[in-house]
Amino acid sequence: MKAILIGALIALVTGLAGTPAFIKFLVRRGYGQFIRDDGPTTHHTKRGTPTMGGAVIIIGCVLGYFLAHLVLWTVPSVSGLLVMYLIVGLGAVGFADDWIKISNQRSLGLRAWQKLVAQTFVGVSFALLAVNFPDQGGRTPASYRVSFVRDTWFDLAFAGTALGMVLFVLWANLIIAGTSNGTNLTDGLDGLLTGASVMVFAAYVLISIWQFNQNCETIGSNKCYDVRDPHDLALVAACVMGACFGFLWWNATPAKIFMGDTGSLALGGALAGLAIMTRTELLVVILAGLFVLETLSVIIQVGSFKSRGKRVFRMAPIHHHFEMVGWNEVTVVIRFWIIAGLCVALGLGLFYAEWVTG
Repeated sequence: MKAILIGALIALVTGLAGTPAFIKFLVRRGYGQFIRDDGPTTHHTKRGTPTMGGAVIIIGCVLGYFLAHLVLWTVPSVSGLLVMYLIVGLGAVGFADDWIKISNQRSLGLRAWQKLVAQTFVGVSFALLAVNFPDQGGRTPASYRVSFVRDTWFDLAFAGTALGMVLFVLWANLIIAGTSNGTNLTDGLDGLLTGASVMVFAAYVLISIWQFNQNCETIGSNKCYDVRDPHDLALVAACVMGACFGFLWWNATPAKIFMGDTGSLALGGALAGLAIMTRTELLVVILAGLFVLETLSVIIQVGSFKSRGKRVFRMAPIHHHFEMVGWNEVTVVIRFWIIAGLCVALGLGLFYAEWVTG
């Protein structure tokens, strides 16, 4: 628990103290957000607001994680390092995208194929590493079995390890693409993604601590969790939560800085990594229900327009739809936070209920 508290505190302080310093740095160089002309007119006043603030979140996570280990003189786990790799790797892709946007003063950054290639490289390398490095008990950071609140009966390696590896790489990249796109689409209003992320990652702190206390390596119950390095995964989740908490102070309405793709992709990577490592790959759909809702709204909008030539929403993602019908931005954010909280509560309830029922 000491490591979790130390890591969260360092990440929180980094977010609180580092963000205003980063804002001044960005303002001096004129690195401001470009606002789409076809978006809500109320957003035009946000033009020029510093962006790429997700870099502070990433730095807070890295500092919190490694300094917590340094202070307690412990060795980082393979599982924790792999999730950190996913955070930094996808954050770097987002940073490149943001840099092109602000340097060229346009709403488009990396080309679609460039972004896809970069994300795929990070995702594939993560997946290949995640099913290696077995511990003394033979447990690897990730599993070939598809999981809900723990590994299920469905084994991707049903026809051998080679096919299992291929299917797992595809499955892991589907999760990574889904979570990173979900967080990216949710990041459209002041504090919306940051506040929702605090709740989701707080849930993963609780889940990982519970898995540590009920781990198959230490107890013999048939209700135990066969997860490698759950305590270190709790530390990673706590660092992400703390960094988001600190950043939210400056990102709340009226936002002094935006996280940009740098932050949204990094948070999506953290979410995917934790879901895969804690064996909650399908449960994350419920825990991150708000991000799923945002993604579905875009899919429905695009599908309807292409098939019928009509739009279902005034604008997608759905948070912009409510702005267009007259909701105040703060009202949208708070109500979407409530939805995020309900999804997290439902996810945690299902996780605990499964343990109770055995």
